[in-house]
Parts: sequence; C-alpha cells; structure tokens
Amino acid sequence: MRFRRVKTALAVVASAGLLAAGCGSSGSDGDTAATPAPATSSAASGVTGTVTVFAAASLTGTFTTLGKQFEAANPGSTVKFSFAGSSALAQQITSGAPADVFAAASPATMKTVTDAGENASAPKVFVRNQLVIAVPKANPKGITDLPDLVKPGVKVALCAEQVPCGAAAKKALAAAGTQLTPVTLEQDVKSALSKVTLGEVDAALVYRTDAKAAGDKVTGIEFPESAKAINDYPIATLKAGKNAAGATAWEDYVTSAKGEAVLTAAGFQAP
Repeated sequence: MRFRRVKTALAVVASAGLLAAGCGSSGSDGDTAATPAPATSSAASGVTGTVTVFAAASLTGTFTTLGKQFEAANPGSTVKFSFAGSSALAQQITSGAPADVFAAASPATMKTVTDAGENASAPKVFVRNQLVIAVPKANPKGITDLPDLVKPGVKVALCAEQVPCGAAAKKALAAAGTQLTPVTLEQDVKSALSKVTLGEVDAALVYRTDAKAAGDKVTGIEFPESAKAINDYPIATLKAGKNAAGATAWEDYVTSAKGEAVLTAAGFQAP
C-alpha cells in the first residue's frame, strides 16, 4: 500500500562454571536441580490452557502474529481470539461472556466494561491508531482529502458511529467542516475496508494499520484532520475469565518490547 505525503581470569573461571552447569542438564539421572527451567516454558511462566482474547477487529493481523509467538514461548498454552467491533465485544463481555482479556479500539468502549465492573486489571493503553482515506489502488475518483469525499458521484463507507472507527471519523469530519452522507455504515473497520477492495465504494475512512495490511489492494491517503481523532487502544484482564494467569501473561506479552515491535511494524503508534 502507498501512503501519500506525507577482568580476564575471572571470565575464564566464569566460563568454566557455565560449561559445568551445562553438562549437568544433559537429561541423565544425575542431580540437575541447580539448572533452572527455560524462561519461555509454561512451567516457568505458569501459563497453560486456553487464553480467550476479545480484541478490536483492527488488531486481527498483529494479535494473530503475537498469538503464535506467545504459544511458542509458552508450550501448553493456546490463544483463542474473537475479533469484532469493540462495541459489540464490550456488550458481550457485560452480558457475561467468559473472556480472559479485552483489547478495545477506544477508551470509551473500554469504559463500558470498567463501569460494569467486569475488568480485573486497570486498563492500560498499549498503542494508538489514526485514520486514513482508503481508495482503490488507482484512485479513479482522484480523491486527495476529506472535501473530495462529498463530490457528486463519490460513494463512501464509514464505520457506524458507536464503533470506535466511526466515532473517530465523526471527529475528523467535524474538524474538517465536512458533512458527509455515507452509502453504508459498517460495524467494524474490516467491513468498511472490504467495501473498497470489493469495488462497492470509492473510499472509506479506516485505520492506517488496516490500509497498510491491505497491501496493493488500496491506496491510503493521509489527511491532517486525522490528528484530531487519534484512537488510544486500552487492554485489560477480565473477571469472568477462566485463565487469570494466562490473561496476565498475555497482557504482559502484548505490552512488552516484543509486542510493541510487532504492533509498530504494522503501523500502530506507541502510546
């Protein structure tokens, strides 16, 4: 996808000691108690079983990658995802869905869960995201900014206002003084983007990360008003979850340097 615009003796002794320790962990019947288990094993981390993660649709690619890394680092664990619009996931959680972790695309959506007392940990913002205008790769309508979206014959898809990407779009449009009537309102950002890739609309306001993930299927057009509608993404463990240790470990992994590396590579911004 294209974005427009914008001391030596002691060391010898220590090395000898390490070699001796390594020999003691050969798996023989000898005493190996002095050799700790690998830090990445489930025995070391306490993580086993399934970790159920509810996450905003815009996290699908990055969380799927992180899930595979987490499982490799914690043998015996499995990460099960439910990706959808944040507002729909929040409703499921407050209705009693047994999720272990919730990662939302806005603090307002997370507040629905915290106000209901469903969170087990205080929400922590782990990334931020920003909107772009997604158009077909060739951009046949010549769209360059928000005002172009209201030109005659231009069909636009937006997320519904109750969805974080829709709320962000509303703010950005207001900042630009642009009144836009979309031809469709979608329940998550993936659905809004698909309207562009399928040729059903000429443009959609979607997250930068989703446009980037679409590769050559779309062109992502930056616009200045998006800076007034940046979404913070909070994450929290949940009381209704069945794997508290796994939930905490997942949250820690996502917010670690390894997690940040995957997220920022996908276009997310560090908080």
